[in-house]
Amino acid sequence: MATQAASSAEAEAISAAVPGGFALKLLYVLLGFSAGLPFYMFSTVLTLRLQAHGVGLVVIGFFAWVQLLPTFKFLWAPLLDRYEVPGFGLFWGKRRGWIMLAQLGIFLSMAAMGLASSDATLGLTALFAVLLAFWTTTLEVAADAWRIELAPTQEAQGPLAAANLWGYRTAMVAAGSGALLVADQPGWGWTGAYLAIATFAFLPFPILASMRRDPGHDGSRGRALIVGLGASALILGAATAATAAIGWLLLRAAAGIGIGAQTNVTPFVLAICMVPFLIMAAALPKIRTLPPNAPARRSVAIGPYVDFFWRYGFMALALMAFVSIYRMGDVLALNLSKPMVRGLGYSLTQIGLADSYVALVASIIGVGLGGWMAAKWRMGWALAIGAFFAAFGNFGFVWLAHQPVDGMALYVATAADQFGNGMAGAVFVVYLSLLVNPKYPGAQYAFLSGFAFLLPRLLSGAGGAIVEAFDRAGYPGFDLFFILSGVLSLAAIPFLPVVVRARPRPSDEPA
Repeated sequence: MATQAASSAEAEAISAAVPGGFALKLLYVLLGFSAGLPFYMFSTVLTLRLQAHGVGLVVIGFFAWVQLLPTFKFLWAPLLDRYEVPGFGLFWGKRRGWIMLAQLGIFLSMAAMGLASSDATLGLTALFAVLLAFWTTTLEVAADAWRIELAPTQEAQGPLAAANLWGYRTAMVAAGSGALLVADQPGWGWTGAYLAIATFAFLPFPILASMRRDPGHDGSRGRALIVGLGASALILGAATAATAAIGWLLLRAAAGIGIGAQTNVTPFVLAICMVPFLIMAAALPKIRTLPPNAPARRSVAIGPYVDFFWRYGFMALALMAFVSIYRMGDVLALNLSKPMVRGLGYSLTQIGLADSYVALVASIIGVGLGGWMAAKWRMGWALAIGAFFAAFGNFGFVWLAHQPVDGMALYVATAADQFGNGMAGAVFVVYLSLLVNPKYPGAQYAFLSGFAFLLPRLLSGAGGAIVEAFDRAGYPGFDLFFILSGVLSLAAIPFLPVVVRARPRPSDEPA
């Protein structure tokens, strides 16, 4: 009952602040925009920046593992469902409070990346990139939980998910192309690019701060803002110190077992990928027999995740396998597509232009069509079409590699990639949202969406090593890499006849 009351209060807060369905969609365009701006800055833009400073392809591949952090958001997502941010929560409530804290973290982390843009100390670059990924992910967890509470049906999720992805992909395009265009200007460089994007990423903060009070709270706006900023400073400082300590320990551990810049990490990656499946398979028989009052099902930390496996049983393993490969193609392409294009002879300005108007239009069309398909079609057909076009986008990079350096060829390849990724992304967001128990919207969506990118991002981190291994064997490394990534996207389609039949077990808790 407490959870339902909290969800109702959050829904009332949105309705009071932005009444009307159209205004709600605009809000989710804004939230998607604020989450999408930072993403390219710790992924694609960062790879080009490292390449410009002479960092090797294998080490650039390792930096893709910064993108792994969102896959582990289930570790802190239950905190966002249960607790409010001190200060901000007094006036704006739980969801908006976490979003505001996350935006402060995004701004400061990105500004720090800009000030360290020489990459003279890669450890420092990695620290700020991880912090940027952490706060970006925190914003997404809070926004996703809000969305699922407000739109629990397939018909309602389609338009709202599309609005969120429109904002997200528009921001990714703006950050990717805008940062490259700024970085290519004399006197600006990478520092100017990161500081400019950081400034735009912070713009939603005053908009959220000006919104009405959450109906479940009675604090004053001024006091909530002052206390919230003070608490945020302490939280951001603690997160930075903890991240630095954990990173140091991990690097020491890797060095201790002999893993370095030249190590073939692919076998380690594949072994790690198997661990979650083995753990889940071993625990499922026990989970299925747990009564409603079992500590594991009532736990704040693990209860939402135990609930998912209790509801779906052994079908959960098929669902996990499916979601872990559905977005394989675009994740693998993300980290190495820009270094490949740069290596073909395209300038930062040419890449930036391709990632602006062309990518934006193609992405908007893909997201809109994907959102419409998810709302109107049977989910199996929508997922299959999305996977096909995502794979087609990867094959476009293979075609590009064999064309003369020409802006039109780059535009065609970029459009195919962004259209396919936008369509598959919109369908996938709706599909994952429908698997979630509304009792645990933040935690379960964080778990599902995080796990969906675990295998792709692990393999993406080894992407540089894979390309170099193909090259050493006498094969065209980038060609085979993008063919492989496209085929892996298509590999999700055979799962569809099974996973579309998945139905959750009825609740056994008292009404």
